[in-house]
Amino acid sequence: MKYLVTGAAGFIGFHTAMRLCAAGHEVVGLDNLNDYYSVELKLARLQQLKHLNGFTFCQQDIADRDYLLALFDQHAFARVIHLAAQAGVRYSLENPYAYADANLTGFVNILEACRQHAVQHLVYASSSSVYGMNAKVPFSIEDPVDQPVSLYAATKRANELMAHTYAHLYRLPTTGLRFFTVYGPWGRPDMAAFKFTKAILGGQPIEIYNAGDMSRDFTYIDDIVEGILRIQDCPPPYADDSDATSQGAPARLFNIGRGAPVRLLDFVECIEAATGIKGIRQMKPMQPGDVQQTWADVSALTQRTGFQPCISLPVGVSRFVRWYRAFYEV
Repeated sequence: MKYLVTGAAGFIGFHTAMRLCAAGHEVVGLDNLNDYYSVELKLARLQQLKHLNGFTFCQQDIADRDYLLALFDQHAFARVIHLAAQAGVRYSLENPYAYADANLTGFVNILEACRQHAVQHLVYASSSSVYGMNAKVPFSIEDPVDQPVSLYAATKRANELMAHTYAHLYRLPTTGLRFFTVYGPWGRPDMAAFKFTKAILGGQPIEIYNAGDMSRDFTYIDDIVEGILRIQDCPPPYADDSDATSQGAPARLFNIGRGAPVRLLDFVECIEAATGIKGIRQMKPMQPGDVQQTWADVSALTQRTGFQPCISLPVGVSRFVRWYRAFYEV
């Protein structure tokens, strides 16, 4: 089967493309290789992918509508896994136009290309950020999500609404996945696992926001990819009124998280244990756009696919630290 994986040089896209190629599928990876974080890291991921049978890379921006439509004309994609986006809550305060271009214009382009080429199933990345300051835990896909606290979250919620519209109007099967704080080997440098590990190994202070009074549903990358691959095999049917998120259209939403929130200070201690080094802690105030806690209710995912994310924090952190030491030779 032929797949398009957007954001293929990104953290989740890289691992997803690897798994698809390993399963014998043909994968076209699309990425614009922007400099939001280290392009060298993205290129290193691509070097791993380019050795795989069935993988083809295309460098271009999803905001380029004409290029995207031509790419779909050239390849008969059976399914699309759309992971390209401008990520990051805090960066949205500095560069809002990047989010409009990638997450809004780019997403419409993906929807249109999928519609015009009768793609079997569009799976796309949403985010736990859509839950905003939701005080009810764990976060359920049936919870209201109409009060985002960052532009990033607002664009991801907009993606969910756009996808539902295309599913309703054009019967395009779409599934949105709300990811919860993903970490693991080849991870993003702007995420906590990477930042804390780099600081600890480099003898630099760790910046801990809100005096550590925060918790996150840290989810290991292998669990995320397993969820993606199982869900993409389950395109939603039309007029499935059993799903409260679909309202009769072939559109679904799922949380993918570990289902076990971890206090930020406990996460730091886990990295300290894996590195064997005590970190220097520097307490900082809560940052604009941040939320105090995230916690995924993954019962809908488990019911649909039989999969329950299972990799524990100590195991996942140890694997990440081991990769970090090897990759950066520290």
